[in-house]
Amino acid sequence: MKEVALVGNPNTGKTTIFNALTGLRHSTANYPGVTVEKRVGQMTLSSGEEVSVLDLPGAYSLLPRSLDEEVVRDVLQGKQKGIPPPDVVAVVLDANNLERNLFFATQVIELGLPVVLVLNMWDMAQEGGVSVDLQKLGTILGVPCVPTVGMRRENIQTLKKTIETALEKGDRLVFRRGTGTLPLAGESIPKNPPEILTPEERYQKIEKIMAETIQRVPQKELTGSEQLDRILTHRVWGMIIFVGVMAFIFQSIFSWAKIPMEWISHGMEHAALWAKALLPAGALQSLVVDGIIGGVGNVIVFLPQIFLLFFFIALFEDTGYMARAVFVLDRVMKMVGLNGKAFLPLLSSFACTVPGVLATRTIEDRNDRLATILVAPLMSCSARLPIYTLLIAAFIPGKMLFNMISLQGLTLLFMYLLSIGAGLGMAALFRKTFLKGNRMPFVFELPPYRFPHFKTILATMWDRGKEFLYRAGSIIFLFSIILWFLMSYPKQPAMELKFQTERKQAQVALQGAMLKERLVSVDHEEKNQKLRASFAGTLGKVIEPAIRPLGFNWEIGIGIIASFAARELLISTLAIVHHVRTEGVGMTAGLIEALQKERSIETGKPLYTPLVALSLMIFYVLACQCFSTFAIVKRETGSWGWMIFMIVYMTGLAWMSSFVVYQGGRLLGFE
Repeated sequence: MKEVALVGNPNTGKTTIFNALTGLRHSTANYPGVTVEKRVGQMTLSSGEEVSVLDLPGAYSLLPRSLDEEVVRDVLQGKQKGIPPPDVVAVVLDANNLERNLFFATQVIELGLPVVLVLNMWDMAQEGGVSVDLQKLGTILGVPCVPTVGMRRENIQTLKKTIETALEKGDRLVFRRGTGTLPLAGESIPKNPPEILTPEERYQKIEKIMAETIQRVPQKELTGSEQLDRILTHRVWGMIIFVGVMAFIFQSIFSWAKIPMEWISHGMEHAALWAKALLPAGALQSLVVDGIIGGVGNVIVFLPQIFLLFFFIALFEDTGYMARAVFVLDRVMKMVGLNGKAFLPLLSSFACTVPGVLATRTIEDRNDRLATILVAPLMSCSARLPIYTLLIAAFIPGKMLFNMISLQGLTLLFMYLLSIGAGLGMAALFRKTFLKGNRMPFVFELPPYRFPHFKTILATMWDRGKEFLYRAGSIIFLFSIILWFLMSYPKQPAMELKFQTERKQAQVALQGAMLKERLVSVDHEEKNQKLRASFAGTLGKVIEPAIRPLGFNWEIGIGIIASFAARELLISTLAIVHHVRTEGVGMTAGLIEALQKERSIETGKPLYTPLVALSLMIFYVLACQCFSTFAIVKRETGSWGWMIFMIVYMTGLAWMSSFVVYQGGRLLGFE
């Protein structure tokens, strides 16, 4: 199958063009031997032939300064293991910023591959007074030029036909070495890296090309985009707007996701009832109902909130606002000694720490990159969101403040702000102690504002959300079964006989409401005693002395241990531990009710209080859990030492913070 490679600078709309060419027929994986992500799709030509389209990472140069740019160079030169050299390269340029984009484009042309230039955002260039002589530009560069508006799919068919023609001809044109002119027909062209021209020489040639092919109509007044930037990138207003936007997102996560969460919850409830009716009472029924449905279902129910979070992130990336947020927060980054490029890895970590750590490859300075890697796990990833929302829904009232945001939404916002503050604070500490170094200059381009393309946004939301769904369907499924086993075994025949005797005695001595109440009490005590005697209970009691000062009992200890596989397993653990009853109330409501009603056998006091919930949320904000994170940090730093250091400092920070909150709250009388 023939290969078409899409390349270009970041923020040129390359991914939009990729989606337009391939539709939704694409897959995501990693390049062999490296952690860089690749997207491959299929495009159908007018002849009916299928060709492969490869969306390469954004790059500014073929003289790489990052792993992303190394991959782009190696793929185009046919040196990337497992990836054939492309038959055609489509270079996507921002038509508003051709001078900067042509620096990379001319390097690609010099490789001697068949090239098609895609001048994207053509409508914005025209509105901004930019006039390009496409025919003359194509003649000078020796490649076809196609104007497109990727967001509206304009000229995509023309682009497909141009790519098809290039595939048929297989022309290889390149600047004549040292002269900047095109080769004569039939000349043999070596495939060498574009190292002939210095940056100054290359920009001199680009300036000549610009002078011959491009005209700009002077703008007498500020454009709407420039006027908007004056507000959104303002030192004060920009930060206020950013915090307001984040508050809106977290309020929406609570209010908009409520109905679909109820649908999923009741769906899980019906699945549990169906399994109970189908399976005979015993270990198999308990495994399916309590272990699998109870464990996985109580995590899947939070899927609407996860999708909403990813939707808003994709929306702000697509409209161009996310770049303005980066610009505003760069000032904060300077204060803690980080490069502005650290913001995007930290932002990615709100979805998942793994891609966040991988995104640090764009940071050139070693100490900058290492500091960013060490604090990326402090950003509240999507796996923490179910924990926050469960505990907030159970113990934080939904009271509205100023008729704008609920106390629940404000609490959720606080958890995310705490994670950001902790991350930046630790980064400042690291950069001022053992990771000292000069701060690299931050050069960042603000892309034009764009009207959101919701098909692309929804596709991005689904791609990111299905990773969470995959975790729920695989890792959480597996560990829910393991947890069920650890909580159900070893069996205690003598204990079972004791409680059977107590039930019989109650049936003889009591009746009516008193009998029902006594049987419920016996069932609760039996489950608690069995759990205490189980493998999981034994493990939880081993670590209980270490977590008791934080307000946590051995039941929560089991969940903390399970969270090293996946943080969401705390939810599954609590559901299995408390044998959640869902009949008539739904999966989530049943778990919330169980937590609110749980009492200590020794004291009769509630085991879970608002103070305990707050302490537990803060612990999960700061604690380092998730084996995937450990593995990627070890791989990216190349050191077991840095991975162990990250686990130790984050665990210590989490313990101390929860200790201060819980013990401080008790001293203030909030127990």
